[in-house]
Amino acid sequence: MALRLVADFDLGKDVLPWLRAQRAASEASEAGSGGADVLENDYESLRVLNVERNGNIIYTYKDDKGNVIFGLYDCQTRQNELLYTFEKDLQVFSCSVNSERTLLAASLVQSTKEGKRNELQPGSKCLTLLVEIHPVNNVKVLKAVDSYIWVQFLYPHVESHPLPENHLLLISEEKYIEQLRIHVAQEDGNRVFEVPLDVSLSNSGFKLVNFGCDYHQDREKLSKHLTLCVFTNRTGSLCVCYSPKCASWEQITYSVFYIHKGHSKTFTTSLENVGSHVTKGITFLNLDYYVAVYLPGHFFHLLNVQHPDLICHSLFLTGNNEMIDMLPHCPLQSLSGSLVLDCCSGKLYRALLSQSSLLQLLQNTRLDCEKMAALHCALYCGQGTRFLEGQIIQWISENVSACHSFDLIQEFIIASSYWSVYSETSNMDKLLPHSSVLTWNTEIPGITLVTEDIALPFMKVLNFKGYWEKLNSNLEYVKYAKPHFHYNNIVVRREWHNLISEEKTGKRRSTAYVRTILDNAIKVISNLEARNLGPRLTPLLQEEDSHQRLLMGLMVSELKDHFLRHLQGVEKKKIEQMVLDYISKLLDLICHILETSWRKHNLHSCILHFNSRGSAAEFAVFHIMTRILEATKSLFLPLPPGFHTLHTILGVHCLPLHNLLHCIDSGVLLLTETAVVRLMKDLDNTEKNEKLKFSIILRLPPLIGQKICRLWDHPMSSNIISRNHVTRLLQNYKKQPRNSMIDKSSFSVEFLPLNYFIEILTDIESSNQALYPFEGHDNVDAEFVEEAALKHTTMLLGL
Repeated sequence: MALRLVADFDLGKDVLPWLRAQRAASEASEAGSGGADVLENDYESLRVLNVERNGNIIYTYKDDKGNVIFGLYDCQTRQNELLYTFEKDLQVFSCSVNSERTLLAASLVQSTKEGKRNELQPGSKCLTLLVEIHPVNNVKVLKAVDSYIWVQFLYPHVESHPLPENHLLLISEEKYIEQLRIHVAQEDGNRVFEVPLDVSLSNSGFKLVNFGCDYHQDREKLSKHLTLCVFTNRTGSLCVCYSPKCASWEQITYSVFYIHKGHSKTFTTSLENVGSHVTKGITFLNLDYYVAVYLPGHFFHLLNVQHPDLICHSLFLTGNNEMIDMLPHCPLQSLSGSLVLDCCSGKLYRALLSQSSLLQLLQNTRLDCEKMAALHCALYCGQGTRFLEGQIIQWISENVSACHSFDLIQEFIIASSYWSVYSETSNMDKLLPHSSVLTWNTEIPGITLVTEDIALPFMKVLNFKGYWEKLNSNLEYVKYAKPHFHYNNIVVRREWHNLISEEKTGKRRSTAYVRTILDNAIKVISNLEARNLGPRLTPLLQEEDSHQRLLMGLMVSELKDHFLRHLQGVEKKKIEQMVLDYISKLLDLICHILETSWRKHNLHSCILHFNSRGSAAEFAVFHIMTRILEATKSLFLPLPPGFHTLHTILGVHCLPLHNLLHCIDSGVLLLTETAVVRLMKDLDNTEKNEKLKFSIILRLPPLIGQKICRLWDHPMSSNIISRNHVTRLLQNYKKQPRNSMIDKSSFSVEFLPLNYFIEILTDIESSNQALYPFEGHDNVDAEFVEEAALKHTTMLLGL
């Protein structure tokens, strides 16, 4: 199932045996009888009432005399402790203990048994008490009103630095909250309480419900009305989940108000199994980055609350699905920290998303929307773990064309790189893209969605700290982030093209600037190699590839500037490391995808030579490399140095000549100096190979082409060298009147047009006006040109 419930606490196992042992010891000392029946009664009344922020659990039960007993289970020591006993038959529906376990707040109502007199103040149904449980049992009445009051102590962020005073919240069903500051002082050897401070919210337009674990309210009555839950998480999100009374069992509607995003979404889902009557209401569970919404036996939804804009980032499962049917059908209550309470059994679970189930869904579902959602959910669960990434990459390498609505490789690279640095700062979701998909117009089967803007809350707080600081940051971003702050490679693309153009024309800017860019690339590769301890199977990162290094270095520079602009207060050194980690992760994922395919098809280093024919395995790797190139090209992401060389070698192995040249001309294959040098050295001069070499040389940039021609001892190569030499000599040549007659005795061949042309070249070379030596070829002159022309003509004529 998509959601795993891992038991953290069980009343029957963690508390009941201890209570039985305590009672057995008491009964033995009193030599009483009927202990078994009493224990059974204790078990029936045993209830969990609250889970404090530190994880400690408060429970209550009634003994055989009707006394209400409070106990605490310490989640760290796994020990139980009795806190306090009320010697009255009262019903407790809310309680909380401070972090020092010296104060207990409890809200109680009178038991409804007939014949019992009203022990509370006349006209009141709820009594809220503050009890000093250590060292003296002083009791103070905080409220005696005709409405329910929930209580909760506020715990400090750092337990080692306790607050100088205790803070207690009183939450009323009449739409107000009071905060009591409780000072503990010494007076005649005893402790007293002082100075309450009320913070009234009576005019606000919301009502807090589901606070604590309440067993007193009529569950059946509540199930017939709306369900409303308020969820927060550490990233500063605030969601209000609302489900109205169900008017029809054919469709279920619920709304989620993303307060931190400034909009709401109303979801309507059709129920497939209408024949079975829905007896339970919708359950909302807080899973930190997600909110789970499910109706047992009918549907299970995972809503991405951090990135709710695109519906494809949320998962919607409906119908008879084993991922739905395995969830418990009993009422569950969501608590803080992804904790879930089973109110019937008294079990406390930690709700976790199941990586294995999400990977299974990713592999088996046919819908692109579910693949997208499952991929993001799985990466959220794994948060950059190598094993999970390996499983996803293994599937991608076998199903690279499985998605039609988005590029699977592209989405995986962007999302996984995002999660690799997500935890470094809370604002990373605003600065880095988490997805390559910008719009999604495809409908989700069985789901109708309506999105509406909502008013942003007004925050009037002097000093924002912790959660409130993050929430305020989210609200400020919604107000003013037009356009978005997400990084993109537009500037890098423009600057990279400028540098390449400068390289071709030989008019590059200062070498210091270029050296700084290339130094950035060296840092990225060093960082990448430090993260990868094992040897690499593929021949990547082993050559210069200055173009990819320039792209890498430019991305470092631009992304660092982007972070420095928007991450105020973060050290520059930390920002630099985040940038290196992010770009290193991008490159590492590309290497990982390629190595997975390489290992799967059992390729060896012999494919690096051109003297072998391509196999089906090589073609499969060539295909995955082409898809990687497509994914990175549209986003303008760097590739590991050596990628283009390997891609070209595989292309020469696997493709017919006309397909190979088409791939080169269309930019699918990028010729590198390393690949072409190897091609010239490995292949002999058969007719087929000559045609290949000549076609390649013609497509090389001039500077590289001049170097490569030196390596090919062939008339065709000499012809190209001669053409380049003549072009340079004649580019500024102006025809002059010539009175001299050609001396035939000086030429070995009587071919007047060629003789005349060679005389002109010789004349230019011997003049003082312009001598253009061919770089690296001092022996290239008019005589070399004549010889090359004759050889080429002889070859063409077949003589």
